[in-house]
Amino acid sequence: MSIYKSGDFRSGLKILIDGQPYTILESEFNKPGKGQAFNKLKVKNLRNGKVLEKTVKIGGSLEQADVILRSMQYLYTDGNLWHFMDMKSYEQLATTVEAIQSSQEWFKEEAICTVTLWNNEVILVEPPNFIEVKVVKTDPGLRGDTAQGGFKPAQIETGAKVETGAKVRVPLFINQGECIKVDTRTGEYVSRVKG
Repeated sequence: MSIYKSGDFRSGLKILIDGQPYTILESEFNKPGKGQAFNKLKVKNLRNGKVLEKTVKIGGSLEQADVILRSMQYLYTDGNLWHFMDMKSYEQLATTVEAIQSSQEWFKEEAICTVTLWNNEVILVEPPNFIEVKVVKTDPGLRGDTAQGGFKPAQIETGAKVETGAKVRVPLFINQGECIKVDTRTGEYVSRVKG
């Protein structure tokens, strides 16, 4: 196994802590007035999504997590399992909702997702950063509301036939039936989609 030294720590690295795979979200170098310098890490467990802080002394190290990231197309869900396909080999994988975690409302059929495998087990599936979705329910837009900057709630549809009930705040000028672009990391409206 590879080892990361304290000077190598940066966002995005996959590490092992107590035999569990984590990704580094933030790494901050600290040099107190007295005592030894250290890195303060904010890490996220790739299996359950829990975030914690860990302190590693300068000169210390952490083991690299042997994870594989694969781009796969989301196919469908049968209620119990979520099905994905590798676009090169056409290999299909199915996973439970635990690997999807809290992002299940952002999966759109045929979208290319990032699947994280650890010990040949799907531990995390992340939707694309941006998706285009149809607004299925919102209050009617009013003429002249394009410049005021106000927002209203809207319910969107992400699956071809499956309505997830995801809620997004959209500008006042967006109407029911229009397509919008949404940032899946924040759940925020990005823009209106033409066509």
